Amino acid sequence: MKLLLILLVVLLALWLWRSKRDSDPKANRKNFKPAAPPLDMVRCTLCSVHVPVAGAVKGKKGDYCCLDHLHRAEH
Repeated sequence: MKLLLILLVVLLALWLWRSKRDSDPKANRKNFKPAAPPLDMVRCTLCSVHVPVAGAVKGKKGDYCCLDHLHRAEH
């Protein structure tokens, strides 16, 4: 009988602990930051590396990942 009472107390404590933990889901989301939107990417005409459009170098024959590749391809 004593063992059954101890088991019931332990189960009750576990149930209370889990119910308090799951009762406030917003507390866990307080530090949640939404993901940034995906960036539009272009492929370098010379080396085929993908770079963001904002960081790409525009040339006459296409987009490049850096000025060096622009000069190599177009000069």
